[in-house]
Amino acid sequence: MRHLLDTRTLSREDAIRILDVAEDMADTQGREVRKLPTLRGRTVVNLFFEDSTRTRISFEAAAKRLSADVINFSAKGSSVSKGESLKDTAQTLQAMNADAVVVRHGASGAPRTLATSGWIDAGVVNAGDGMHEHPTQALLDAFTMRHRRYGAEASRGRDLAGYRVAIVGDILHSRVARSNVWLLDTLGAEVTLVAPPTLLPQDVSQWPVRVAYSLDEAIAQGPDAVMMLRIQLERMSAAFFPSEREYSRLWGLDPVRLRALPDDTIVMHPGPMNRGLEISAEAADSPRATVREQVANGVSVRMAVLYLLLAGERHDADGKDQR
Repeated sequence: MRHLLDTRTLSREDAIRILDVAEDMADTQGREVRKLPTLRGRTVVNLFFEDSTRTRISFEAAAKRLSADVINFSAKGSSVSKGESLKDTAQTLQAMNADAVVVRHGASGAPRTLATSGWIDAGVVNAGDGMHEHPTQALLDAFTMRHRRYGAEASRGRDLAGYRVAIVGDILHSRVARSNVWLLDTLGAEVTLVAPPTLLPQDVSQWPVRVAYSLDEAIAQGPDAVMMLRIQLERMSAAFFPSEREYSRLWGLDPVRLRALPDDTIVMHPGPMNRGLEISAEAADSPRATVREQVANGVSVRMAVLYLLLAGERHDADGKDQR
């Protein structure tokens, strides 16, 4: 694997390979010493043109637990804020001999440009680009679903065939939703998008999904997982729904809807949560909620991605260097 830019073009074989390697990484995180020497001497740059706390910290933890050197680059206060282009920034990273670049950018396609332009030799990981994709979030979500469905010991090599997932809320602005749609379809899951018409993309006829406008109807279908999305008010320049109270009443996962879910349905959220808007405190803190698991699993998945980008081709099954 040279880059990870999206899930739409990720094969079933590669997706399961990433998830299985993440299982191995998760096993190491239960040890007293969690650090591995795998990427010693390698440099990972977190190149974030948009604000992020959870994703950046997760990638930083993943790289450090693999013993890589980590450089955090924020656009604010940097040369980028003074007008430096993506190309100039890339050439700076090339001069620093970066081995992998984890990039978050407000423009859809920026990570692909970085990966295919020839400006840089490093492997590129998309940590979120505009309203396009966020592939490692989808991978950690799928990892979490596999664990809840099969258990940690029985998950390896398994897909999500027949698993029913309802993705609820601000689909229009969500790169998380897009990455999940493509990955979950690749893994055999059945996806239903639930949102008011104003928060759906204009045309999803080519997406492998069903569409519903009522959360109550979607819950009545008995989904295996309900993924609540954050309402991205910062991306909204118009009124997409009458009021926050009205949105919560019609599309929020409140205590009544929580109790209507089947007993084994899990509640997911990519974070950060708007408690009281798309999800109630009772739902967010319930035993069926996987929010904290998703954060922990995110480190294991990102360790797997960095390993496969930077070391996966250099080691055989016994961990011996093949160069």
